[in-house]
Amino acid sequence: MVTRTEWLDAGLELLADEGAPAVTIERLTGKLGVTKGSYYHHFKGAAGFRTALLEYFEAQFTTRLIDIVERDAEPSAKLRHLLRLVLSDPDSARLEIAVRAWALQDPEVRAAQERVDRARTAYLTELCRGLKADVDPDRFAQLLYLILIGAEQVLPPVTKTDLRDIYAMTLRLASID
Repeated sequence: MVTRTEWLDAGLELLADEGAPAVTIERLTGKLGVTKGSYYHHFKGAAGFRTALLEYFEAQFTTRLIDIVERDAEPSAKLRHLLRLVLSDPDSARLEIAVRAWALQDPEVRAAQERVDRARTAYLTELCRGLKADVDPDRFAQLLYLILIGAEQVLPPVTKTDLRDIYAMTLRLASID
């Protein structure tokens, strides 16, 4: 039997690879090689799956990362660790783009994306307020997030290496150790 997590991982994969229209029961069951009965064992139809998928996206790509970074002691160490984690996942940009595109067409997805953006910027703001830097911490947190979102949206995409360099330069310009 396929676990709930396997269903959600498959859903995120389809979403990242082909966009929201590809995330159907038929595509999911085909990808996992199971029947629809297994799907309905875990979810109450397409709406239930969508809600679970959005919660899973938030947990995996926001809450989990914050929890990992919180093990560090100093705000600057937390910030650098967070940047390393975000930039280490080669496929995350495709998923982020797909969720944002989906959010333009679905109010539930939009609400989830707004919640994720608020949580991420609130955490960055908290980190930046603890830095010893000569910058407005609220604006600096916003800048760091906008660099990431912007880098994911431009074509051709900014490479992870270039984005690391941009972040390193931004931290140097703000005199963050």
